[in-house]
Amino acid sequence: MKTLRLILGDQLNQNHSWYSTVDEEVLYCIFEMRQETDYVQHHIQKVIGFFAAMRAFSVHLQHQGHSVEYFTINDAKNQQDLEQNIRLLVEQHDIEHFEYQAPDEFRLDEQLKSICGNISISSASYDTEHFLTTRDELAHFFEGKKQLLMERFYRHMRKKHHILMEGEQPEGGTWNYDHNNRKKWKGQPEIPPYKVFKNDVQEIREDIANSGIKTIGNFKESHFEYPINLVQAQQQLSYFCDALLPYFGDYQDALHTDEVYLFHSRLSFAMNLKIISPKEIILTVLEAYRKNMDRISIEQTEGFIRQVIGWREYMRGMYWKEMPAYKSLNVLENHGHIPDFFWTGETKMNCLKKTIKNSLDHAYAHHIQRLMITGNYLLLTQTHPDAVDDWYLGIYIDAIEWVQLPNTRGMSQYADGGKIATKPYVSSGSYINKMSNYCGSCQYNVKDRLGENACPFNSLYWNFLDDNKPKLFNNQRMRMMYSVLNKFSSEEHYEMKLRAAEISSHPERF
Repeated sequence: MKTLRLILGDQLNQNHSWYSTVDEEVLYCIFEMRQETDYVQHHIQKVIGFFAAMRAFSVHLQHQGHSVEYFTINDAKNQQDLEQNIRLLVEQHDIEHFEYQAPDEFRLDEQLKSICGNISISSASYDTEHFLTTRDELAHFFEGKKQLLMERFYRHMRKKHHILMEGEQPEGGTWNYDHNNRKKWKGQPEIPPYKVFKNDVQEIREDIANSGIKTIGNFKESHFEYPINLVQAQQQLSYFCDALLPYFGDYQDALHTDEVYLFHSRLSFAMNLKIISPKEIILTVLEAYRKNMDRISIEQTEGFIRQVIGWREYMRGMYWKEMPAYKSLNVLENHGHIPDFFWTGETKMNCLKKTIKNSLDHAYAHHIQRLMITGNYLLLTQTHPDAVDDWYLGIYIDAIEWVQLPNTRGMSQYADGGKIATKPYVSSGSYINKMSNYCGSCQYNVKDRLGENACPFNSLYWNFLDDNKPKLFNNQRMRMMYSVLNKFSSEEHYEMKLRAAEISSHPERF
């Protein structure tokens, strides 16, 4: 039976069981489409990276003997729409059966279900064989529970997969070393030169330019530096374990003006395209830890593993548990707009300038930059979460909705009212100063609450608490800060509100 199998751009798992045998009756299809490049405006490096990885995967399959129909973005046959492309191939190749791997984005999941209902041939869906959990595992785990705490799910994952465990107890006697993972990096230990790949993407750049795709961000290099195939991803993983893992946990929350990546792995792009699996990453990290316990402590290892089997799997589970309603949640009723400097980096606030500039130049920022710099500012200025989602989904190379949406709308913007975060992740300038060197070279004074030279985050923070007092006052984790706010004099309160309003209304001045 002539079968057509669809491979989406984030399903580049060469170890999938589909490819274990070569079948002349099976045709694989991969499409570069305006449907996917245009539903939100993406970073130029993100579009380049996806196309480069997809083309590399197609070449790999063909070298293995598989038959592949690959539509580039400017292919004359390309209808730029998933259903139309599938219909075209079904007709041209007399396809009798259609198969696909279940998408990790709700939008595509619904579209493929519709396509299967519309085409007049049989169809079947398969697992991507990538994640350590099923779509609905988290929902079943938390069934009947009022609080959906990540930590509880993370411990379940540790036990289930026997990772850093001694029987039923955590290795080292502690489940979570997060309190050890908050050091400020001051230039030592030295960060070795980053692992850089020389992927030639000139043809892809020309294809994107000729197609008319509108993108954001910058691409100054002649080559694409992130891994685009399994061999490169494995090399990146090996480099991380040898050079960066010994310090990862200590400095995973650190921020610095001179460093984009610090000790982070730069594996998220390859992992989210399923080029490399979380299982392979975890096993490799554990092996490095076991073999180098004199250099790599359990604090560093657990800190990294928590991000992969904890947050990553948790966010995916929350996405599928809460969609589609989750995408429209806005419990704080925020309606502000993203300021223009989020597209240029042109602001006097040094922390935002550095983080946004890094994002525009590298399509990357690590989790604390996303949460406590850009996300913090957007929440404090009470920006509409739809706009926040679009910016995060577009600008970051590793952003796919299943992981972006719960991190942004839930963790960062508290738009879900606490389904993911137990409190809004907001702060004044003091946290930024504690974790970075941004404030030392900023024209604003992080210690001043009011006045023209005061850090804008300070008045915005207290104004946010004041505006949302009816919604947040009863949150136990916010009580202490509200007790401080209640001690403001009427004059301080007035000046704080006035300055916050000015910053939100005229962000270009700051």
